[in-house]
Amino acid sequence: MTFEILRYEARHRVRGALGVSAAFSLLGLVFLALAPQIVAGSEVQSLADALPPQFRAAFGLESLTSVEGLLAGEYYTLFWGLFFGIYLAYSAAESVAGDVDTHRMETLLAAPVPRSRVLVEKFLSLLVPVLVASVVVPVVLVAGSWLVEEPVAVADLAALHLLSIPYLLCCGAIGLGCSVVFDRVETARNAAVGTLFGLYLLESLVVGSDVSWLGTLAPMAYFDPNAILVGGTYDLAGALVLLGITAALVLASRVRFERMDIG
Repeated sequence: MTFEILRYEARHRVRGALGVSAAFSLLGLVFLALAPQIVAGSEVQSLADALPPQFRAAFGLESLTSVEGLLAGEYYTLFWGLFFGIYLAYSAAESVAGDVDTHRMETLLAAPVPRSRVLVEKFLSLLVPVLVASVVVPVVLVAGSWLVEEPVAVADLAALHLLSIPYLLCCGAIGLGCSVVFDRVETARNAAVGTLFGLYLLESLVVGSDVSWLGTLAPMAYFDPNAILVGGTYDLAGALVLLGITAALVLASRVRFERMDIG
């Protein structure tokens, strides 16, 4: 049956997708509730300006004088970019290694289904939490911004979520790679989380240094919430780079998965 694996995996990700959407929506509303007090004064921005550039880059503290700057810096750079990315990498890391650990993969591969199809459909199921959260969260944030009388630019917010999809898929592809490299699911999960967090630190710590080019190794370098929400600029080239990296990682994972000795 066509896309049977995708439908099965997608159904099992619905509950997680709703939970992630609810958590990010609630967190976003907290940010919006606090925003008028934070952006009204200049003390917070002065404190942020006094911090080292690496620290400002790590937490996206470029502009705290507007609701858009607060959301881009704290909410989207740290929570959406880092923590949602880690969640997806963690989830993808168990897609193959988890089934190998429980011997479910042996049963699945006993059916006349190509391994490449198994891997790709498992990866595509990550679109469920990505798309559900990308639809629910901006709607909640727009409504919340109207309630606190600090409306955000709807077009920029929509563009941010659209451009975050390639970034989040890239994070998932990193987890998928860990899932076919390591046999034990716990090892794969830890490797995925460690890789994402390490890349985040790398991209932040090399800002302004002689080796700033190393930051281009991290997917975070191609998704800049501040540029979208504060500057109103959309990095379409960065999105294409992320899609290319994602495709390369999925292809490499497919090659590795087809050569794995399972069972």
